[in-house]
Amino acid sequence: MRLRWTLPAVADLEQIESYLRVHYPHVARRTVNQIYDSVRSLKRFPNRGRIGLKRGTRELVLHPLPYIVVYQVTDEAIHVLHIEHGAQNRA
Repeated sequence: MRLRWTLPAVADLEQIESYLRVHYPHVARRTVNQIYDSVRSLKRFPNRGRIGLKRGTRELVLHPLPYIVVYQVTDEAIHVLHIEHGAQNRA
């Protein structure tokens, strides 16, 4: 199955990396790699995340990281929609 990153998801990952590089430089690259690898794992197990808050989405909780990957599975691909911090107001 194909994996497609939306522009908002790419921007989220870049923002996470920028923030971590300033505040926690010793874990920035490793954390971004963990996020990326977790998203890539969806290619093999696309429905492993929980049902999302928004209709038609799923959410991959990246424990122990504080991030949630919001994605959508279609017949053609897995669309990564956003990467959110677990402490964000998600309503």
